[in-house]
Amino acid sequence: MLEKLREIAARYDALQTQLSDPSVYGNAERLRVVNQELKELTPVVEAFSSWERAERRLRETEELLGDAELRTMAQEELPAAKAEAERLESELKLLLLPRDPEDGRNVVVEIRGGVGGEESALFAASLFRMYSMFAERKGFSVDVVSENRTELGGVKEISFLVNGDGAWSRFKFESGVHRVQRVPETESAGRIHTSAATVAVLPEAQEVEFSIDPGDLQIDTYRSSGAGGQHINKTESAIRITHLPTGTVVECQDERSQYKNKDKAMKVLRSRLYEAEKAKQDAAQAAQRRSQVGSGDRSERIRTYNFPQGRVTDHRIGLTLYKLDAVMDGDLDELIDGLIAADTAEKLRKQEK
Repeated sequence: MLEKLREIAARYDALQTQLSDPSVYGNAERLRVVNQELKELTPVVEAFSSWERAERRLRETEELLGDAELRTMAQEELPAAKAEAERLESELKLLLLPRDPEDGRNVVVEIRGGVGGEESALFAASLFRMYSMFAERKGFSVDVVSENRTELGGVKEISFLVNGDGAWSRFKFESGVHRVQRVPETESAGRIHTSAATVAVLPEAQEVEFSIDPGDLQIDTYRSSGAGGQHINKTESAIRITHLPTGTVVECQDERSQYKNKDKAMKVLRSRLYEAEKAKQDAAQAAQRRSQVGSGDRSERIRTYNFPQGRVTDHRIGLTLYKLDAVMDGDLDELIDGLIAADTAEKLRKQEK
């Protein structure tokens, strides 16, 4: 770790020197890259400097133990000096963990009702509301791409974009099967039913990262309509895009503009294909990369929402909270922070092997 930290400190000094070079200031793109790298390295370099000071203090305190006159004072200071050095070492280990390069991305979220018929569709609608309220709390925007509503207000399936810096970092652990236990609105006898909905979260892929050959696309237009035939659009503004080599189909009918619908659909298609390609490349390393918070597999049951008991349980980290109403109103931070902490602990464990 010490060798790596010294390399980072040397790189930081070299970048600072570049900032004093007039040729760097004359190149806007080069200046941006240098400043961005400095921004990423600064927390590590500052923590490294603090740790070195703490280590020096610890060594000096230990040396004073051999001085008869100062031994008592040194014995009193030693526990605090040790604790500070250990705290800063732990902080450095966290800072040196590989950062998920996709943490700053926007995301595509897809929710589908699962087993349970109309009740699962109603639960899927509840999950969409929950994520929308959570996104609002974090300052993200939500943009619906397509939805298939039921007559009772449920959602058979819905696809939406969450836009905002860091959206992926807060949503990336939500992929999987979400199970609900509650008395359905359609149940007259008051019996508790169990149903489920599936959530998939994908990082939004940029066009420069994953290009699609226009010749591989079949684009169809049709008239959009809402639940029960409402909101019928008299123009063919809805878009269906089929990626012929993979058979992937994306639809968008949320906007009145055919152009906007096509743009949204392409974002979702690009993200789906990007994720599929990435999964293929990562398949060989899947066992090594799987952590306590799960594989992100959509077939994996990750969380249960028990309405009669007012509790929500995340099965990956064994966390149960008795504040279901708050969670369904978008208060997800405690759950997500727990998942991030578990993921970080697993990465640290692997790093120390």
